[in-house]
Amino acid sequence: MRVLMVEDERVLADYVADGLRGENMTVDVAYDGTDALRRLARSDYDVVILDRGLPGVSGDQVCEELTREGSRTRVLMLTAAGGVRDRLQGLSLGADDYLPKPFDYSELLARVSALGRRTGTALPPVLRCGGLTLDTSRLRASRDGVPLALSPKEFAVLEVLMSAQGRVVSAEELLERAWDENADPFTSAVRVVMAKLRAKLGDPPVIETVLGIGYRI
Repeated sequence: MRVLMVEDERVLADYVADGLRGENMTVDVAYDGTDALRRLARSDYDVVILDRGLPGVSGDQVCEELTREGSRTRVLMLTAAGGVRDRLQGLSLGADDYLPKPFDYSELLARVSALGRRTGTALPPVLRCGGLTLDTSRLRASRDGVPLALSPKEFAVLEVLMSAQGRVVSAEELLERAWDENADPFTSAVRVVMAKLRAKLGDPPVIETVLGIGYRI
């Protein structure tokens, strides 16, 4: 899942972003509305966590812009104003969910996960392909019943490939979905992670390279 955290309180923004990355999500951070709109125009996000009280371009304006464009991105609004009228106003702007501050991180995580499941085609929490099993909720992977010790990036790449259900996934798509926006598209990051992942998956090989196109399982 790819998430954009939009919050002008930098300590809070970075804390939430780091927590979500620990849950195997790809997270970018914007500290104001102008930067948020720039990132949303450039990248495809599943969920945006959006503070309403942003300097300059407000969170309300960002939400209205997403609604006007018909974006598929789900919006979770955060605000210190947690009254019923405030919530109704936020939802009327096009937000999908609303969480008042201060909030419990576990509740935010649950709400982000729920919104992510509503984006696009829902996938089961446990993915299976041949002898591979990927439990996305518990972050566990195995092959033929033998646990695999995967790094977060290897797990994310394997999740993208298994979710594709036999479709060829390009290196560009892997960078888009398994890395954050700071990833350099001209680096060998995908090839390096793919080599390590293949080594851990063992024989016989399950990841096929389709020359000039990408990878598939």
